[in-house]
Amino acid sequence: MPTHDTRHARLFRNGRSQAVRIPREFELPVSEVTIQREGRRLIIEPVEAAPLRELFAQWAPLDETFPDIEDLPAEPVDIE
Repeated sequence: MPTHDTRHARLFRNGRSQAVRIPREFELPVSEVTIQREGRRLIIEPVEAAPLRELFAQWAPLDETFPDIEDLPAEPVDIE
C-alpha cells in the first residue's frame, strides 16, 4: 500500500548536475533509478534488475562458429 509521507530534502550541485539528498527513510534498495517530469513534479522510480533469462533474450546470436576441441587423454589414477 503506498504511503504519502512528506519530507524536505536538500538539493546540491554535483559537478554540472543537480542532485538531491534522499532521507534515509526513503532509501531505495537499488543502484539505478528512472526519473520523469510531470508538470513541476519529478518522479523517481527504482530500476529493477532484469532476470538473466531476459538479458539472454536481448543478445544477438553469435555469428562465428567455434572449433571443436578434442578431449584430453585421461591421466592414470592409482587406486591402491
